[in-house]
Amino acid sequence: MPNATLADVEDALEEARDLPEEEALEVLRSAREDAEALRSREDVVEAELAAIEDRVDQRIREVEQRDAYDGGMGAATDADEEDAA
Repeated sequence: MPNATLADVEDALEEARDLPEEEALEVLRSAREDAEALRSREDVVEAELAAIEDRVDQRIREVEQRDAYDGGMGAATDADEEDAA
């Protein structure tokens, strides 16, 4: 988003919380790009920006790991009746 602010990046973090995985990742990656673009602005506090970037990166990892975990669990919970003891 052109002229994004730290508040916009924080809003994207909140928005992604309620979205399905693919949409959440799209919003979070866009927020990451916005945060990177803020580095060139003189009116942004470096420590605040770094903290928000860390939160965005952490949230991206959480969503990606949730998908990996959910994918593996599906196979374990779909046991055939023949295999059940």
